[in-house]
Amino acid sequence: MNGPISKDIPSTSRPRCTQQAPSTARTFLFLQSHPSFFGRDVIQHMRGLGQTCHVVNLYLGDWWFRLGTGAVNYTGSLDDWPTWLERLIDRHGITDIVYYADQRPYHRIARRIARARGLDCTAYEFGYLRPDFITLERGGMGPFSHFPNDPDDVERLAADLPDDMPEGYFPYGFADEAVNEVSYHLLPWFLPFLFPRYQRDRLYSPLTEYLSYIPKLLSKPRRTREADQVIATRCAADVPFFTVIMQMQGDYQVRRAAAYPHLDDMINEILASFAAHAPEDARLVFKMHPLENAVERRPRNIRRAAAAHGLAARIDVIDGGDLARLYDGTSGIVLLNSTAGLTGVLHGVPVKTLGIAIYDMPRLTHQGPLDSFWKSPQRPDARTAKAFRKLLTASIQVKGNFFTPAGRAAAVPEFARRLIQGDVNSHGAFVEPPPRLARARAMGVPLTYED
Repeated sequence: MNGPISKDIPSTSRPRCTQQAPSTARTFLFLQSHPSFFGRDVIQHMRGLGQTCHVVNLYLGDWWFRLGTGAVNYTGSLDDWPTWLERLIDRHGITDIVYYADQRPYHRIARRIARARGLDCTAYEFGYLRPDFITLERGGMGPFSHFPNDPDDVERLAADLPDDMPEGYFPYGFADEAVNEVSYHLLPWFLPFLFPRYQRDRLYSPLTEYLSYIPKLLSKPRRTREADQVIATRCAADVPFFTVIMQMQGDYQVRRAAAYPHLDDMINEILASFAAHAPEDARLVFKMHPLENAVERRPRNIRRAAAAHGLAARIDVIDGGDLARLYDGTSGIVLLNSTAGLTGVLHGVPVKTLGIAIYDMPRLTHQGPLDSFWKSPQRPDARTAKAFRKLLTASIQVKGNFFTPAGRAAAVPEFARRLIQGDVNSHGAFVEPPPRLARARAMGVPLTYED
């Protein structure tokens, strides 16, 4: 951040949209990066431009993907991390901290230290617009995002921005993502003594999780055929159907931006509401996340819960298929906070979120309770949706991807430029304090500004 934030801002005051001022003398500290060579490429590119970049490895996976960057290995405990980090900041005069995934325990601590010291903190993640973008935001994402959530502000800030999307299409496959992910997490599993006190933040053992994918990979052709058949049948029938987009239990957007202890609780809430309030001929299609593992046995749990609610004959569970085809036929989408909901909004599909999502705002998503969604789903306003996409793209989305040489070549220079020039959350797309925190607390998500 550009300076300490007062804790005395009244909760009823209107948030301010501010623009980050460029800084000329910056010293960057890179913490954990995405499990790919993207972080290494950014560091090397910035150094080539004369920038001072320090790098800390917390995990063997960090070391592997950032070989040659001269990184320092932190092998202490999470309890000792704050003191160690503050000493590093003092020793090198750090002005900016950059990390992937703002809700990792080490990064939450780094953000608190940065806020107290008035340092800039920048987080990055997969794009809100998939698959050809990377998200780059000041402070944090999800409930900690500073992106405006007032539709009037969004339209005003986007008014003079270009309509055209940045050029470039950078596809990548499941194998590109899986190879990076598995090597990042499985290598330390076999060599734990190299970073013995690293505190893992994943829900499952890497070995257990990755082995659970084997049956899923073997059955992919069958599952895809079955999903395509369900989608074709539902879209062709003269019967309304709603789509539930599932996320993964281990996703931080589930663990840190939702009031549900477990996704099964969300599923039961959806089914109970649907049974009581949806038209009698309406159906539900549950679509699994493409990377859903077999540990949770989610399809089985959904079918059992549906039977308990008397809905066994009115639901479908698919694990595969084209989401765009579902958008064309569905009456509405229900989800926690997946970026698939934003894609639905931009397609003009009614969307109901049950967690904290950056796109959940009046004129974009259904603002009434879930019970009202089944009979009167609110469609997104096309003008607001267009403005949202324009401002999002211009301010916190970087064209490219993590995995492919072409995707990294497109993203790295722009990513680095925004960091160097202080051009993150540009065009006024920065509201202080994070405007979604109050909503999170109202929903029962126990987050504070200092988390």
